[in-house]
Amino acid sequence: MYYFIYGLLYLISLLPLFILYRISDLAFLLIYYVFDYRREMVMNNISNAFPDATEKEKKRIAKKFYRNLTDTFIETIKLLSMSEKQFSKRATMDLTECNALAAQGKNLVFCTGHQMNWEFGNRLMAENMNIPWVGVYMKIKNEAIERLFYNLRTKQGAKLIAAQEFRSKSHNILKTPYALGLVADQNPGAPNSSYWLNFFGKPVPFIIGPDRWAVRNNTVVVFAELINLKRGYYRFEPTVITENAGSYKPGELTLLYRDYLEDSIRRHPDNYLWSHNRWKWTFDPAYKKWWIDRDPPPGD
Repeated sequence: MYYFIYGLLYLISLLPLFILYRISDLAFLLIYYVFDYRREMVMNNISNAFPDATEKEKKRIAKKFYRNLTDTFIETIKLLSMSEKQFSKRATMDLTECNALAAQGKNLVFCTGHQMNWEFGNRLMAENMNIPWVGVYMKIKNEAIERLFYNLRTKQGAKLIAAQEFRSKSHNILKTPYALGLVADQNPGAPNSSYWLNFFGKPVPFIIGPDRWAVRNNTVVVFAELINLKRGYYRFEPTVITENAGSYKPGELTLLYRDYLEDSIRRHPDNYLWSHNRWKWTFDPAYKKWWIDRDPPPGD
């Protein structure tokens, strides 16, 4: 099954991008107007983030989000055969400061959110960091698709650790210098043992692993913003939050990450994965000990 799926997608990837984008246009029409893919969740999420926006503004954000989503899917397929020259024209990132810190012997933790196109970001990091790029990812249940994405993401030398296996495998991979990549706005599996804070003014849990890892290992922490310049062209902007995470108290880096992510989403609202429900969990008074926001928890 893997070879059939890979062969089919590789053949599709050989098509010129202007044809692939016509396929993306058709996919947008189908998932938005015909299949109504997660439309209710998307609109609810956008309403949570931008309660003062008009219905027209919310629909505009939703439509552009769906277009970006289908483009991301098509562009990911194109990566199967995209040359380095073609890729370098479409995705840029200045890693001068990050590589300078790595040259000083520092390890780096890159935190980003579900912004598009994350697959381009992974390839950029693998190609341009001067120390090994290690990405933490969520395994896909379908074995053939999991194998395809694993091979695609490691094609330029990236190392991957499944989030489910991080505790058991991280020590071996991270013995040498590393730049660790984390999509840090994943919904935690256990909201009763996660950091709680406001996200667009509403309480949500954040995974605690990135914060704890950075503080414990005194790494550099970088926020990586993914910006869609125009169709098929991206700029990835790394911002060093701190060069010494060990000087921070538990939760402080998560708050800073939240601030950077919110600011980015407000400036580029259509480029966030609104089908990913950040407000999945409801705050319970029992979680109060995990509340880290500057504002008091609900009910206080």
